[in-house]
Amino acid sequence: MKVISTVPFAGTKQQEEQLSAWLQEHRDTPGAVMPALQHAQEIYGYLPIEVQKMVATALDKPLAEIYGVATFYSQFSLSPKGKYKVSVCMGTACYVKGSGKVLEALEKELNLKSGECGEDGKFSLDACRCIGACGLAPVIMINDDVYGRLTGEEKEIKDMLAKY
Repeated sequence: MKVISTVPFAGTKQQEEQLSAWLQEHRDTPGAVMPALQHAQEIYGYLPIEVQKMVATALDKPLAEIYGVATFYSQFSLSPKGKYKVSVCMGTACYVKGSGKVLEALEKELNLKSGECGEDGKFSLDACRCIGACGLAPVIMINDDVYGRLTGEEKEIKDMLAKY
């Protein structure tokens, strides 16, 4: 299930102009919805309803179609991401070795649920399928930094997050 953000939309005029220019250039291209949403997410970092409406209007598509695509594909996010993106691997090896406990500890420490971004925009938390570091299970990533062989203990989580 996609989490819809409770953080108010804060797009800029420059972002809107950048997206509008791209949409005008590609509006008649067959199959433009996916590339339009990908481009919009590159500009805004996520796809709030305001951005989905811009895409729907420019491509002359129903908002329901745009929303359907945005919620179907896991590459799209309806919530903003934090400066520090915390991803907890829930792949088989990590899950078996306790990534659920790690996720719970992070949720408690960050006061976020998976799929959310803090109101200050500092951290976002997501569960993901596989990071590809199964030998280090359980694993999380904070942006591009990988942390493995985690226990989910409070001190471990606090010490790790303190770096950010």
